[in-house]
Parts: sequence; structure tokens; C-alpha cells
Amino acid sequence: MRSTMPKGGGLLCLLLLALPACTPFARAPALLSQTPPSACDTLVPDAWRTGVESAVLLNGGAEVADWQKFADAQTGQLDKANDHLVASLGIVSRCLARDAAAVARATKRSKVLGIF
Repeated sequence: MRSTMPKGGGLLCLLLLALPACTPFARAPALLSQTPPSACDTLVPDAWRTGVESAVLLNGGAEVADWQKFADAQTGQLDKANDHLVASLGIVSRCLARDAAAVARATKRSKVLGIF
């Protein structure tokens, strides 16, 4: 009498052998563990790192008009320094927000065939 092999055993063995090959797809994305620290501070111009020069007092301040010109020029330099500070903070905060959004998009799990 001839024996017959069960028909489902071969398919089951193939599935079990193929299972380890599926692990790269089932794991969580490695992006979060490998994300380098943000380098947003490198976007700030190097010239801003040295600061803003003070205004120059002409003629050693011998006349009142010289002091008035100096005060006006010094106020302009202060405005420049304050603008650099506000712009630098804006650059860094927008860069950090951009990086956070990129990580969020990269780690978002997509559905397979719209089902899973």
C-alpha cells in the first residue's frame, strides 16, 4: 500500500523557514536610535559669533555734539546686536522644529495595502 504525504506540512515548513527573513520589516525603525544631535547652531552666521563692535567716540568727546553722535551710533549698534540675537534664536528654533517634523514623518508607520 502506498503512503501519501500530508499536503500542508511542506507549506508550513517553508513559512517557518522564511520567517527570520521578515524581521527587518517587522522591527521598529532604527531612525530614532541613530538620529545624530541636531547641528542647528551651525546655521547661524560666523560673523555674529564675535558680537557687534561698539561705536567710536570722535574727537575724544571734546564737544557735546560728539557725545550725541556717539550715543546715536551706540544705539544703532545695540539695535544690530539685538537683531542678531532674535534672528539667531529664530533660526535655531525653526531648525529644531524642522528636524522634529522630519523624525515624526520618518517614524510614522504606513499601512500595508491600507489594511494593517
